[in-house]
Amino acid sequence: MNSRPANTAARSTLKFDVLIVGSGLAGLSSALLLPADKKIAIITKREINVGSSGWAQGGMAAVWNKNDSFEAHIKDTHIAGAGLCDTDATRFVVENAPKGIAWLQTMGVPFSREDGELHLTREGGHSARRIVHVTDATGAAVQQTLIAAVKQAPNVTLFEQHTLVDLITSDKLGLPGPSRCVGLYALDSDTDEVLTFEAPQTILATGGAGKVYLYTTNPDTATGDGIAAAWRAGCRVRNMEFIQFHPTCLYHPHAKSFLISEAVRGEGGRLLLPDGTRFMEQHDPRLELAPRDVVARAIDFEMKKGGFDCVYLDISHQPKSFLLEHFPNIYARCLELGIDISKQPIPVVPAAHYTCGGVLADLKGHTDIDGLYAIGEAACSGLHGANRLASNSLVECLVFAQAATTDIASANNPAGVSLPAWDDSRVSDADEAVVISHNWDELRRFMWDYVGIVRTNKRLERAAHRIALLKSEIHEFYSNFHVTRDLLELRNLVQVADLIVRSAQARHESRGLHFSRDYPQLLEQAIPTTLSPRD
Repeated sequence: MNSRPANTAARSTLKFDVLIVGSGLAGLSSALLLPADKKIAIITKREINVGSSGWAQGGMAAVWNKNDSFEAHIKDTHIAGAGLCDTDATRFVVENAPKGIAWLQTMGVPFSREDGELHLTREGGHSARRIVHVTDATGAAVQQTLIAAVKQAPNVTLFEQHTLVDLITSDKLGLPGPSRCVGLYALDSDTDEVLTFEAPQTILATGGAGKVYLYTTNPDTATGDGIAAAWRAGCRVRNMEFIQFHPTCLYHPHAKSFLISEAVRGEGGRLLLPDGTRFMEQHDPRLELAPRDVVARAIDFEMKKGGFDCVYLDISHQPKSFLLEHFPNIYARCLELGIDISKQPIPVVPAAHYTCGGVLADLKGHTDIDGLYAIGEAACSGLHGANRLASNSLVECLVFAQAATTDIASANNPAGVSLPAWDDSRVSDADEAVVISHNWDELRRFMWDYVGIVRTNKRLERAAHRIALLKSEIHEFYSNFHVTRDLLELRNLVQVADLIVRSAQARHESRGLHFSRDYPQLLEQAIPTTLSPRD
């Protein structure tokens, strides 16, 4: 891997064969799967190891033994997705998931084993044990392995601390023919300069938008940058109303965004009220192994009904040796906070976890714009439908990284075009940064209150009204002042919030993750929600 160019070259266009925005599993896999003769840039707005992929605890779902089948995995995915999963996309991911796991094994990922075989655990919504994992820190182990490989790749240049500003398309340049992505602008946070990147192919692997909510399991990087930039460039988005709330985020004032893995319930964890009463039997016959949307709504209902700050997840009936073997990181983190999970239950609350919708993309990762691919959580491939089945996300990253890079390797690239440098000659430095922090806080609070686990028409109207005001303020700020990472992230979050609310308002039913008190029924036909910037 090469280091980024010196700052003296900042004003010149940086030319590559492929631009990859994001350094999670989807982005790193893409860099490693592309042909070695491709000149690749990985653009990531923090350090390479910061992002949602590294936080994934549970694992990767793949059919791996004779007691399981592709049809069973497909069926489980469709059931969790509440009838809205795309049939072709679901089969494509399920059938290619073992290939992706096998590739990670060749890369050296140290998956947990038992009696010489991969250890398979089970999570909510799955009818069989098919979760391949590395104890309770699968994402971190995978990321560490791939980061080490990328750093050895001579054809990859890493641009850390670089935030995507906007995509550059041929129609924005006034060029004839179909719109094509020809590059992008990115802010170098170290120098406060906006650099110009040129490439015939760009992969958006920027992750989701969990930071649009007050409580989330996501890292601070999850601000919907790729979704917002693709929308501004002219791409359609789909199913943005389906935000998955993970049922069990650790409830503790000093435990920011710490997830208690689905696998804890998969291994027998019981959900309890503060008085020790189990309650899931009142909500679903699958009890704690019901899909995430069901469990999250059940917890939300019980908390509001009883006026509780949290509920509890109890795994203390398992031997301490079992907990240390299967959940060493969860055990250690809870113990740091004074909670011994071998003796006492874990206080938990739901939190925004996963963006099931995103940029509309096909089975090769193609978007509406030539030369632009979207994969991973930033994309809507059709796999997740109205609710993501546990541990389907990391394999989706792998499968579509393989599909997109195979397509890029065989593509005929058009001739390069001359790209204009970023023009900030008519703006000044901002003198009221407090405006950005205030608007960020306001956005996350009203999205949590009005567009959360349970929604109503009135709540959505209130959110839409506030979003319109924020968009106006941010547009004025963006037009008159030098861009900063905070401003860019806020601009993207407000755009994504707008897409979430508009999509929620368009769905007149309750399905999967979208539950409306005004439309509690389920319509007979499952229809995706598609928004187009051209409408």
